[in-house]
Amino acid sequence: LKTHVPIDGLPLYDEVRYIHVARDGRDVALAMHNHFGGFTDTHLALLDQVGLGDPRIGRPYPRLPGDPAAYFRLWLSEGVVTGQDDGLPSPSFFDLEAGYWAERERPNLLLVHYADLSADLDREMRRIAGFLDIAVDEAIWPSLVKAARFEIMRAAGPSLMPSAHGYLIGGADRFFNRGETGRWRDVLGPGDLALYDAKVRDRFTPDLAAWIQGGWKGGDLSRTASPNAAAKSSL
Repeated sequence: LKTHVPIDGLPLYDEVRYIHVARDGRDVALAMHNHFGGFTDTHLALLDQVGLGDPRIGRPYPRLPGDPAAYFRLWLSEGVVTGQDDGLPSPSFFDLEAGYWAERERPNLLLVHYADLSADLDREMRRIAGFLDIAVDEAIWPSLVKAARFEIMRAAGPSLMPSAHGYLIGGADRFFNRGETGRWRDVLGPGDLALYDAKVRDRFTPDLAAWIQGGWKGGDLSRTASPNAAAKSSL
């Protein structure tokens, strides 16, 4: 089951294993701009109907500005959930990450970072397999790692995401957009970054801020105080 729901919206059972994948917030915002700013008119009309028909929402779906930097500033300053002041058009990124980080000592929760997946997919897939008690078949393992690479998934996008053309302009090509780490460097200015840094300092502990920015740094699990982190690693 895949979900974007914050952890306080999930039922937590000891017998269920949970994997949370995080990413630098600046890259998250640009990915959200690409995705939520690319809905077809038909899909937007459907979302409008849902929002206007629910008294708890009572408004149409927000339209995002075309400029990604302008959206980034909205993402940092406007919320859609009561009590949150960021995240438009989704729940707060900062609250979501803080929630999963607070539960990181659970033995049935594994934290994975996009930067680590990008840097060494083989290692991270082995770590995930170990967490799930899945034995690695070395005979087919290289083909599995290859199939999970972003460029391979993007090439196979129409077969992997056949429904994307129904709600995204550009279909699967837009869904599998760029998959880069650090793309924000070419988009955001010093003022934008200062706003983000201030939000990070206000909402994240230093350990969480370091992990969100760069992941586990090639398998170095010392960034977390969790005694279960080393047990979750198959390195």
